[in-house]
Amino acid sequence: MDGHMGLANSLALKAAGVTKSSEDPNGGTIIRNSAGEPSGLLIDSAMELILALIPEASVDERRVALLRASRYALTRGVTTVIDFGRYFPGASMESSWEDLSDVFQWADSSRKMMIRVCLFFPLGTWSRLADLIRKGGASMSEWIHYGGVKAFADGSLGSGSALFHEPYADEPQNHGLCVMESDVLLNMTAAADKSGLQVAVHAIGDKANDLVLDIYESVASTNGVRDRRFRIEHAQHLAPGAAAHFGQQRVVASVQPDHLLDDADSAFKKLGEERAQHGSYLFRSLQENKARLAFGSDWPVVDVNPLGSIRTAMKRIPPGWENAWNPSERVTLVEALDAYTISAAYACFLDKHLGSLSPGKLADFVILSKDSWDEFAAEGSASVIATYLGGAKAYP
Repeated sequence: MDGHMGLANSLALKAAGVTKSSEDPNGGTIIRNSAGEPSGLLIDSAMELILALIPEASVDERRVALLRASRYALTRGVTTVIDFGRYFPGASMESSWEDLSDVFQWADSSRKMMIRVCLFFPLGTWSRLADLIRKGGASMSEWIHYGGVKAFADGSLGSGSALFHEPYADEPQNHGLCVMESDVLLNMTAAADKSGLQVAVHAIGDKANDLVLDIYESVASTNGVRDRRFRIEHAQHLAPGAAAHFGQQRVVASVQPDHLLDDADSAFKKLGEERAQHGSYLFRSLQENKARLAFGSDWPVVDVNPLGSIRTAMKRIPPGWENAWNPSERVTLVEALDAYTISAAYACFLDKHLGSLSPGKLADFVILSKDSWDEFAAEGSASVIATYLGGAKAYP
């Protein structure tokens, strides 16, 4: 579901040659039963053992997928997306580049783009992106922009591969996974940053976040002062002092409020009461420590629904709960709106063109069913009546 855990049946394991004697790959785990046999669950980079055997979607299928996804996003009032591509632990780094040539360039040249897209590519291909931008600039058109590069520091909480300082409460021998070796991550981040690229790193566990913050601090110190806007994707579970570290470095905390709805029950099971209650989804702490808080959805892991996500950030009440999960970490309506608009645009260097209705910017906006934000705040819901891009109606 979240790109960090795959399930293979016995026939797939046999076809891939995954047996009792197979070793765990770097950055991944083959889950085994009590007899030591592979159970079929493959965590993070271990998925690469199976992925090569799965037939690729055709070019036509991927083009149709872009158009369908774009239409759906417009119904939710989304005008711009950050697309990190089909790259995840164990997947090919070429997928994002194939989509650039097969799908996005096709859609742009044939005038089929419906929403604006800011593309990120695997960190391991940073030199390729740097060459592309050096030759043609940071935008293919007003619809397609080249954002930067992305890597993974750890896995996910649900798969037990998010990296923590302390072990999982329900797995005392497990601290999670370091998906990429820290020295490799440091060196690649330094090289990409030196070339002028923006770097985004996925980090969910507290140790992974501390690791990435330390790497960013080291790289900034070595490469010198510039407007780099380092990003950490998710920043879900933080150790004491980490929120302040975000603020001191002005690192963008790219977070997805609706993840807390899915994580609420499992977080307490996996982390225990203290860590889950006081170290998870620290929106208010990040805001007060002057980190740049940018909201998103992480679609398709959760639905692309900014209005629902804004409500979640304000209320923090998971399904079946009567009270908020750590209510002191709630944010106001204005803060949530800013995080989904101007801060989200800032987080991908598009704030000169998008993120607010200002002179000289593109007229991307939505019309909602409520007459005021006070009405939305009181009722906690609204629907999208219309979506406009560049002043032209795009939906319905």
